[in-house]
Amino acid sequence: MRQFLMNEPRGHADMYGAYLLPPTTPAADFGVIFIHNEGYSDMCGHGIIALGKVLVELNHVERTVPLTRIGFDTPAGFIEAQVEWDGQRAGDVTFRNVPAFIYQRDVEVETPSFGKVTGDIVFGGAFYYYMNADQANVQIKPEQVRGLIQLGAETKQAVKAKVKIQHPLEPGLDSLYGTIIDGAPNDPAADQANVCIFADREVDRSPTGTGTSGRAAQLFLRGKLALNQTLVNESIVGSCFRVKVTETAKVGEFDAAITEVTGNAHIMGFNQWVLEDSDPFPQGFFLR
Repeated sequence: MRQFLMNEPRGHADMYGAYLLPPTTPAADFGVIFIHNEGYSDMCGHGIIALGKVLVELNHVERTVPLTRIGFDTPAGFIEAQVEWDGQRAGDVTFRNVPAFIYQRDVEVETPSFGKVTGDIVFGGAFYYYMNADQANVQIKPEQVRGLIQLGAETKQAVKAKVKIQHPLEPGLDSLYGTIIDGAPNDPAADQANVCIFADREVDRSPTGTGTSGRAAQLFLRGKLALNQTLVNESIVGSCFRVKVTETAKVGEFDAAITEVTGNAHIMGFNQWVLEDSDPFPQGFFLR
């Protein structure tokens, strides 16, 4: 089913999706599993924002003014979202993420195309390698996406070869999901821009919800972002998420941060996919 939906001709190499399921904990309204070109995500912030918009806008939950609460069970843990509802339209969605923490600081790796780079491994709902674009002489711009993909893929492989990753409390969270490259914003209202290269060289078009959460935690734990200070994070296509650290926490022996991420989503259409018995490509095909 994942390949059927994500691969061509129904999807594309950078397609992303979510399965809605029954909840598994009393506080949740839904369970959710996120899917992409390579497999499954531990958590997805932009997916939560999209689901919050859809569920409220289409009246799939009991709506309350000014905010409608929705609880989600995800593989990474419980997520609570608040969706703006004015009685007519759904607005911004804010979700409170699982605790984020720096797993390992100043990890230096050698890449074939970009030489040595240094970054932090941070958990923000998934594990990412965070690095600054200036090290590789690239910018967070659409016209540089091929270079950014190459940088993300090379650093991911180098970090995976060097560092064994294991969440201290969740045995199933044990792999590096992607590389997040930050740089100067294009929007003067943003504090930074970033792009996430994850799965099989997939490019996130959003600012990346879990990545934005992890970035805020990284800056906070390094003393570069204050408690309740808002960081505006811009995507490679110009959209923005807002994030702030609302409180501190511990994850095992790691100092951690609780973040709240805010963004918006827009419904583009309603699709019905079918599979004929005679279709020679029941799982689609994956091309670059």
